[in-house]
Amino acid sequence: MVNGARRVLVFDSGVGGLSVLDAIVASGHALEINYAADNAWLPYGLKTDAQLRERVPALLEALVAQWSPEIVVVACNTASTIALDEVRKALRVPVVGVVPPIKPAAALTKSGAIGLLATPATVRRAYTDDLIAQFAADKRVLRFGSAALVEAAEQKLRGETFAQSAITEAIDGLFGVPGGADIDVVALACTHFPLLAEDLARAAPAHVTWLDSGAAIARRVANVLIADAGQARVDRAAFTDAKAARALFPAFHKRGFKVCAAIDDAPEFRVTDLHA
Repeated sequence: MVNGARRVLVFDSGVGGLSVLDAIVASGHALEINYAADNAWLPYGLKTDAQLRERVPALLEALVAQWSPEIVVVACNTASTIALDEVRKALRVPVVGVVPPIKPAAALTKSGAIGLLATPATVRRAYTDDLIAQFAADKRVLRFGSAALVEAAEQKLRGETFAQSAITEAIDGLFGVPGGADIDVVALACTHFPLLAEDLARAAPAHVTWLDSGAAIARRVANVLIADAGQARVDRAAFTDAKAARALFPAFHKRGFKVCAAIDDAPEFRVTDLHA
């Protein structure tokens, strides 16, 4: 712990959690943040519910034992909607998950038409249906699921040229369907997608509000920890496939991470620092 900073672990299947981490860092609280990515299993949307309910709690339990965070942020919509209960049972520290921002989208829309952009797994989940029924029952929610945007975000963070077809497909899938022209708010229900928000906004046929959960999660973390005002610091970023993640290291160093690390295979999930 540095200068009384409270310790936070941000977890995702890949780099999408960086959009949440950025919001936490920008929140103005004294926090010390580590990041872990299960990129060996990316994308989570292609795994079964049973696989994720077994792996995610075990991985996070091992990381908590080694890094001793005071709170864990599951910055992944798929993991949050599938395995959050199992994670909370496995850990003895508070756990904050990601909820698709349907409630604030419903409050903001003036046209009554909301776009929901998520992974295919999140789009079709009963959890998402329940959120819409609870908070947007009187709205039109037009959904589109994209796995291609996840890979595009990963490519962008690696400094590679990503396929614009992923952006075009997502925009057409939302605005090109009946009623799509009325959309004035889009809920980004995958933490990878805010990393492409500017690209999506440029391709959209009209000005709309793009919502993500980053700021809400940052507020929740600060409230749970009763964190003091101050400057957040980032420390370690660890990957279950460190070899594949090497191209991402510059994006993490740019954010101030000092160490990149490798996470061994199950069941130990032992973390080994690669370099300072």
